[in-house]
Amino acid sequence: MPTFQISEAAELLGVSADTVRRWVDSGRLPAERDTSGRRRLDGAELAAFMRAGADEDPGRSVSSARNRFRGLVTNVVRDRVMAGVEIQAGPHRVVSLMSREAADELGLRVGTVATAVVKSTNVVVETAGGRHA
Repeated sequence: MPTFQISEAAELLGVSADTVRRWVDSGRLPAERDTSGRRRLDGAELAAFMRAGADEDPGRSVSSARNRFRGLVTNVVRDRVMAGVEIQAGPHRVVSLMSREAADELGLRVGTVATAVVKSTNVVVETAGGRHA
């Protein structure tokens, strides 16, 4: 089973290494020490923690879309008809094209907290080795 260093887990979770350390120290996230004394997180336990965290948003609406990226709007470009909105959600940059009317109704501007909800029929999955399916 793969294990992850604190910094690797932090990158995957979209939080700081200090946050992960606090979660480990409080017992919220389990970790073991390796032979060098560094904390390592079990991949399966980290996945379970991430799945559980995805269900913690009390304001979340019910939807068949399961891919949700909560983040900060970093750019909005509007023309007369369309708007391009960029959201930085942890290490993920999500770009959405929508009507200007929708962007205006949502009040989207730089610095706004927003959630990108993604439902797709075609998703390419890659590994660090560059292989994809």
